[in-house]
Amino acid sequence: MDQNVHIIEFIRVSGLITGLLVLVSAWLINQLLLRFSTRLGVRFTEKRMRIQQVGTFVRFFIYFAATFAAILLTFQLTDQLLLAMGGTIAVTLGFALKDTAASIIASLTILIDKPFQVGDRVNFAGYYGEITAIGLRSVRLVTLDDNLVTIPNNKFLTEIASTGNAGALDMLVQMDFFVGIDQDINRAKKIVSEAISSCRYAYLKKPFNVLVNQVIQENYFAVRLRAKVYVLDVQYEKALETDVTERVMAAFADQDIKPPAILHRTADFPAEVKMQDDKKSA
Repeated sequence: MDQNVHIIEFIRVSGLITGLLVLVSAWLINQLLLRFSTRLGVRFTEKRMRIQQVGTFVRFFIYFAATFAAILLTFQLTDQLLLAMGGTIAVTLGFALKDTAASIIASLTILIDKPFQVGDRVNFAGYYGEITAIGLRSVRLVTLDDNLVTIPNNKFLTEIASTGNAGALDMLVQMDFFVGIDQDINRAKKIVSEAISSCRYAYLKKPFNVLVNQVIQENYFAVRLRAKVYVLDVQYEKALETDVTERVMAAFADQDIKPPAILHRTADFPAEVKMQDDKKSA
């Protein structure tokens, strides 16, 4: 009881209120900075990644400075107070705040080591999407289905995360198209190449490729055309995939290039094969 009284004696009531105001003000300032940096990134698209990264550092510094200032305003940090707050209180706080402390340390590690940055497309623990914020406690990731996923920072110290663009606006996108092994492969490859080169979302300053190989698809042999192209901005990843796919499928239909599924092309098989199938069904 006496120890509790001594600790209370070192709390400044006026400083406590001021400290709370400092923390609230820091939160409001960070919210305004977040909105400002988002709008600025939309206006200056080519600098969007850099703006978001600088904004993350500034918000982190504001939170850290506000917390430190609130402690100084709330407590009279004398030798007696430090002794009074030792022992049992230190152990209790250690157990209660160990996860939070680990997350704060992890956030510093992320900001310094930069395994990924705000604006990156990241795949982590089965979730894929864009990193929208790196906070003191957690990282926020928005999936392509527009779901917000909150991940504690300390998870990134022990688990693997992969990033597609590593701080750049452009990113490599991979798309697969399948055709029958008896089709005009050269023509199909040309169609995919033309669809990529005419797509407004493709970043053609970097080279693109269309790789061809034979695979087994649905228990049948097929030819896979794998397109690898850079998207102009990671925001247009799905727009690029949709645009190229629509162009390729329309051209395949126009040039009579057929898929590998045998059931889709029963009419093209020899008559004796059809007779055998009829006998088996009978």
